Amino acid sequence: MTLKIHIVEGAAPYEQVRAQIAEQARSGALPVGHRLPTVRGLAESLGLAANTVAKAYRALEADGVIETRGRNGTFVAAADSAAARELAA
Repeated sequence: MTLKIHIVEGAAPYEQVRAQIAEQARSGALPVGHRLPTVRGLAESLGLAANTVAKAYRALEADGVIETRGRNGTFVAAADSAAARELAA
């Protein structure tokens, strides 16, 4: 997983993280079931605050792009489960 954050651009860093992970998941670059880094680990590697990455993960989970499995970690969710939730809403 490769993410690049551009602080100078207008988009907030959490939005950049959210958009890039969502795009990689939808394009197949991040396959279903792929384990994502921990919030702290990703924040450290990107030079961001942990709360910034946590906010992006919460937004992605609300969108059905990722799922958190408790202490097991955070994974890319199946695309059809997100589509089914969207249709139900």
